Amino acid sequence: MGPSSDLGRIFRSARNALDMTQGEVGRAVGYSASAISRIERNRMRVDFETRLRLAHVLHIPPERVSGFPVPAAPVIATVGNVPMPDEEDAMRRRTVLGALAAGASTVAVGTGTAAAGQTASSLSLDDMLFHLPGAEPAPLRVLASGTAGAREAFTAARYNDLANALPALLSAAEATRDASVGRARQQASAVLARGYVLAAELAAKEHSDTAWVAADRALAAARASGMPIPIGEATRVLAITMRRSGRASSAVRLLTHEADQLDPAEARTGAVRTSLLLTAAYSAAAGGDRTTALALLDEADETVERHPQAPDGLFTVDATRTQVAVYRIGVHTTLGTPDDGVPIVQNLNIRLMPNAERRARAWTDTARMWHALGNGQQAFAALRRVEQEAAQEVSRPALRALTSNLLYGPSRVEGLREFAVRTGAVPA
Repeated sequence: MGPSSDLGRIFRSARNALDMTQGEVGRAVGYSASAISRIERNRMRVDFETRLRLAHVLHIPPERVSGFPVPAAPVIATVGNVPMPDEEDAMRRRTVLGALAAGASTVAVGTGTAAAGQTASSLSLDDMLFHLPGAEPAPLRVLASGTAGAREAFTAARYNDLANALPALLSAAEATRDASVGRARQQASAVLARGYVLAAELAAKEHSDTAWVAADRALAAARASGMPIPIGEATRVLAITMRRSGRASSAVRLLTHEADQLDPAEARTGAVRTSLLLTAAYSAAAGGDRTTALALLDEADETVERHPQAPDGLFTVDATRTQVAVYRIGVHTTLGTPDDGVPIVQNLNIRLMPNAERRARAWTDTARMWHALGNGQQAFAALRRVEQEAAQEVSRPALRALTSNLLYGPSRVEGLREFAVRTGAVPA
């Protein structure tokens, strides 16, 4: 059965039947009361994910708003960005990835087969993107759960597990997208976009040129989905590849243009907008544009004051005050004023950050700041914290280079050589 042409009436009738206010519904799905009013009057279009969230809150059968039957199992909620936090759900995601990977002779995310210090460079990113295994279409709920498991591997800094699982996931998502029509095709495109976003993030960590390919594919799939959050995710990773290739000003223009398309007054899109502004600020700093970098940080600060939360979907950057503070440290260091980051570091509680990858990145920015200030002891202490949070993170090319610079710097730091050997910065 196709979706009704009068979604607003469906949502309004269900809300009235439950005796809920527009404000109550809005808080449940991350929208304002005025936005719910516009939705009910068909004055505001909402993406598929929001339809499912509204359907869940208002006890509406999902097929009435989605255009195709939706299983009642909770795994479909990962498409609508509802978290699956408990251990049983995490195991389900790993099992789903294992099932997807079985036909492609890959290893499921979460198996822990990779050595702790081994990086994804031992796995061919070229093969991942240019020689995907054959796959059959898979149910959307399976793809959604598998993609959530892949993001879980990324945020836990299990990069080898992610690299092993992505080929099968991408293949299944592409096959499903190609075999689908209508809304189901849009949903499959969103899942595919998020898989390529993770591939681009992984390639960027290895400074691999394949990040361009993955980011470009991510944005094409995201635009095909028509959903603003996957488009924001893909825009961000494409801009990172542009910045790293020396096109910082182009990256800033891309990010700010996409941010301007998002409503800062809405909780979900406002959080996405904050993440885009943060990446734009760092890109401006990389291009030496101090005025733009600081202005974008201030704008991100204003947005996060209204919506201090992580964006929905599979964003790997959260839009919180702590995240803004971390970006300020990186921006000041990049602009050549690392001393401006010191008071920020002194008041920063990195433990508040939501996952190992984000905490490791925060400690990395802290290490770079101390290194720029000539304080090798503090820089090494921060690198040790990176290793404690995410063992595979310290073996990234950028971290190995920082470790090597410290090792051959003017001051001797106890334990640094052993650390350099252990992380591959220097030969044993």
